[in-house]
Amino acid sequence: MQFLVLDFSGSEVNTRSIPGMINSILKIQQSISGTLTVNSTILCLTLITQFIIDGTQLIIVNNCKQSIWPGFLGTTGHPTPKDGGFHLCSGEQVVVEVPERWSGRIWGRQGCCFDEQTGKGSCQTGDCAGLLQCRGIGGVPPATVVEMTFGTTKSVLHYYDVSLVDGFNLPVSMKPVGGDVGCGVAACEADLNVYCPSNLVVKRQDKVVGCKSACLAARSDRYCCTGEFANPKSCKPTVFGHLFKAICPQAYSYAFDDSTGLKTCRAPGYVIKFCPEN
Repeated sequence: MQFLVLDFSGSEVNTRSIPGMINSILKIQQSISGTLTVNSTILCLTLITQFIIDGTQLIIVNNCKQSIWPGFLGTTGHPTPKDGGFHLCSGEQVVVEVPERWSGRIWGRQGCCFDEQTGKGSCQTGDCAGLLQCRGIGGVPPATVVEMTFGTTKSVLHYYDVSLVDGFNLPVSMKPVGGDVGCGVAACEADLNVYCPSNLVVKRQDKVVGCKSACLAARSDRYCCTGEFANPKSCKPTVFGHLFKAICPQAYSYAFDDSTGLKTCRAPGYVIKFCPEN
């Protein structure tokens, strides 16, 4: 497994800026196995954060059997890490640092092909205008989305979820590292594509690559919780929402699934793992 540490701009961190003990741990791990594992990453993250006061570290792990292309998008007023996207081979992991109170989303793109010179191409799911680096453009549904807000002016708590509101394309989980007791795990670890109703299926070359949400399929206020249905009293989960929730109880299954879908914590870092059960 390969390992990179990136600063907020996406540049590789100069290891001279990391305390000597962390370099020693990395060298020992490499000498034993030739690679760096998720466990060694978490150990180093715990040590690193003793020296970092502000910000949060995200360990992005590709546990899928094929390459993925994570997409990043900062919400309005928040910067987007690494220009919004990068390639992550199977077995690779990357650490991205985001600033204090950062808010945004991450999703996995799959089946992508990009020109190395221009960074232009396309993805089967999660595509962002045919760009490797999404640069402020969101992914096209269906896509499993990891949403997070790391504190606000009114609260130091971190809020996060794995959302199926935009449909599903890849299993993913978000777990805190070094958080307080009671920190929640947000996840949809099962492959919902296997259970997707036929009228919600998205295929590419006769292969199921995604599952639409009821909102995406019907495009109506009732199913999208918009217009007169933009409140929890009038907008209830559909039969598909109940199905998704039964299979992925730790996920955010519809627009007002705050009570069970939204997790809270206060941790120095989080592991976001795609295909966690592989």
